Amino acid sequence: SAEPYQIGLVRSQDLLIGGLLPSSLKRERHPCVRSLSWSDIGMSPNHGCLLAVCTAEGRVKLYRPPYSDFCAEWIEIVDVSDMLYEKLSSTNFGESNHPSTSSSKDQVEQHDNEEDERIILLKARKRRRTSGDQIKMHEKSYTDQASCSKQDSHTVHNVLEIEAYEQPSNAKYCHSLPKAPKQFSQEISPETYVSREALLSSLSVAWSSLLRFSSEGSSCENMLRFSLLAIGSKSGSVSIWKVHAPECYHIERGNVSPNVELAAIIQPHSSWVSTMSWGIFGCDSSIPQVVLATGSCDGSVKIWMSNKEDLQKSAEVYKSSFFLLKEVVTVNPVPVSTLSFVVNNHSNTMHLAIGKGSGSFEVWKSDISTRKFEQVASTNAHDQVVTGLAWSYDGRCLYSCSQDNYVRNWILCENTISEMPIPSNTPGLSSTTDIPDDFLSCLGVALSPGNLAVALVRSFNVELLNPMYQARSQKAAVEFLWNGAQQSGESEDSSETITEAILGFSKNEFAYWEFNLLWSLKEFKDLNKPLVLWDMIAAMLAFKQSMPEFVELVITKWLSVSYLGFHADIPMEDLVPKISKSFSAVPSRLLHILNVISRRVMLSELETEEINRKLQGQRTDNEEEIDLWLKLLEGSERELRERLVGLSLSAYLIAESSLGTDLPSTGKWRPAGLAQLQQWVEIDHDIVHSQLETLSAEVKSSLTSSETALEEEKCPYCAAPVHFHSPEEAFCQSPDQNKKKMKDKERLDQGHKLERCCVSMQVCPPTPLWFCKCCNRMTLELAPEALFALPSFPTDLKSLPESSFSKVASKPFCIFCGILLQRKQPEFLLSASPV
Repeated sequence: SAEPYQIGLVRSQDLLIGGLLPSSLKRERHPCVRSLSWSDIGMSPNHGCLLAVCTAEGRVKLYRPPYSDFCAEWIEIVDVSDMLYEKLSSTNFGESNHPSTSSSKDQVEQHDNEEDERIILLKARKRRRTSGDQIKMHEKSYTDQASCSKQDSHTVHNVLEIEAYEQPSNAKYCHSLPKAPKQFSQEISPETYVSREALLSSLSVAWSSLLRFSSEGSSCENMLRFSLLAIGSKSGSVSIWKVHAPECYHIERGNVSPNVELAAIIQPHSSWVSTMSWGIFGCDSSIPQVVLATGSCDGSVKIWMSNKEDLQKSAEVYKSSFFLLKEVVTVNPVPVSTLSFVVNNHSNTMHLAIGKGSGSFEVWKSDISTRKFEQVASTNAHDQVVTGLAWSYDGRCLYSCSQDNYVRNWILCENTISEMPIPSNTPGLSSTTDIPDDFLSCLGVALSPGNLAVALVRSFNVELLNPMYQARSQKAAVEFLWNGAQQSGESEDSSETITEAILGFSKNEFAYWEFNLLWSLKEFKDLNKPLVLWDMIAAMLAFKQSMPEFVELVITKWLSVSYLGFHADIPMEDLVPKISKSFSAVPSRLLHILNVISRRVMLSELETEEINRKLQGQRTDNEEEIDLWLKLLEGSERELRERLVGLSLSAYLIAESSLGTDLPSTGKWRPAGLAQLQQWVEIDHDIVHSQLETLSAEVKSSLTSSETALEEEKCPYCAAPVHFHSPEEAFCQSPDQNKKKMKDKERLDQGHKLERCCVSMQVCPPTPLWFCKCCNRMTLELAPEALFALPSFPTDLKSLPESSFSKVASKPFCIFCGILLQRKQPEFLLSASPV
């Protein structure tokens, strides 16, 4: 809950008439959420998401995830509504002149006639206390934080709880809000008060993707990285805020607030802005185009586009950097309840789905180059208001849900849309096509990152719940459905291996699953898409339990097409050597996907620590199938490690060569652990790339000549020396180790077992570190973004541009798995799992 803003004073006679009546009757006893929206990853200080929450009071606040190991409460970091109030106050809410009072003779007479009725109404609603000739009555405001004050003559006090006194009928009673600027301590008309209140009453919030702008000739350190937060209000206006991403990421300092600034205020509608949806195209260009779709309770829908030059600059209030691209739907009696906007950069098209309060929805399509929208479908899909719309498979499929508790599946083919049954057969789960009796309505729908799963939010039928237990604790449920058997509108020949229906799946359903799995794997090649593979991993694991040959078929086909460039129908034991030879020629993203699939699917019967031990040489016999995938995983991780070591050595040499010049060195990534990296190259000199040996020799010569050789590592627990034997772990040489060896030659006391940072290979200190949920490795230093964007092993590491070693671009991604690192949490707490 929050205190209401002071926006002016009105006479108490005006409180229960006209536009002020809804404000006067508000009684929100407990704060509740009206709408919320997740940002892209990379917006919080630990590279996670920010959560924008709009309350029923019309306030918008931003929250970040907690940092404490034993805390699950999200932390409020910014009150956007307070910032909006300050901006509007400084400009007098965009009003050219000072607001006029409503003191005309007709209004006074009208209020005098209604004074007696108003006092009677207040007496009936609130308790009263009589003191002499005065009768005090309290009216609680909608924030439930009211305070009582008395007004004598013309003095105005805090009237969060309005006190009415039995005085002459022509006396003035004013309604005020606390801490008002001087210009808001004057009496204003009810119309002005309603207008100002509507500007501050938010209804909907929507985040854009994380945008990256680089001006011509600027370096990578000066690149702008921010997301746009759109906030729709009751006045029909939309305020657009630039929320800047952190310049660097960490897991310990949690008191850093993001830089938030107002970018624009546009006036799309004349009524409540009920829903919004962002779209972006040209992600690979230096200046992407941003599109915002807005829907209103007046039935209109409009498309707005950013001015790409002005969007990078700070704009004045009411000076918009957005212009109207298209009014898709004009004003009509049917309100707009939800929007879903998707941009397909592959087909150069935009799709917009518009859900309405009547239960129908419309689909509009536009070509990005021409930017001309045309309606391709309109259907009466539901009997009640459409509560959710979600596109899948790049706008080829659409899910719709409604308060009538039905979820429907639609296929868009060319300019026609047709309903398809929701896939009923799911791997490892029973059919969920029947609507449970306990559910009353469906409130929302969302797709997983790989589009293989659907999440539905359903409310319970309170009449069917036990009033003593269930009705008190159960408010709503989230239902998950598989979407892999979805017919996406594109035909795909089924594999010859699947010749008949198995486990209730038809031959066509297997073909759809195979096509959609391969489509999802292909989509994650895009570096702008975070590597979140949990839905794909869950589906493959479910199939592996009942039909492992199908999983092997899909993975074999993906490996041959991605690594060899063609579909090679050969056994896995013959395919692995061919793939291993092509590791240096494939992008790092493909190696990351292979490592995740190897660990989480093909080697799922092994614990993560056991896989790590086997990769270090601790293997047993009679494990031919496991050994096959272990060799593939070992080769892939070695390739990634060599790329990282090459970048680290090259970054040091480039930084050394720039010393004494006018080139700026601030903001550059400086590699750590050079001594350890050199030792690793010397140990594996017979199998590493030849470039690494050359670079290592140059770095060693530079360190010797400059007399900056690093000191020997020491144990953080006992200060004993630590020697380098492995990039994964280390053991300190305890002082009494030799004595124990003398007493018992067969006993080997290795001292403290220490973990090494997988980036710098240095011994990790006993402090909170970055942790990978897939390979369980710890990281102290962060790798440069260039590692994750490499298309292959560089032919000449020393010729890489300096922008590749920008410190700003260092993101907390695992160098072996490519997923987001996080702070390690205790087992009894929930933590995000990308895989």
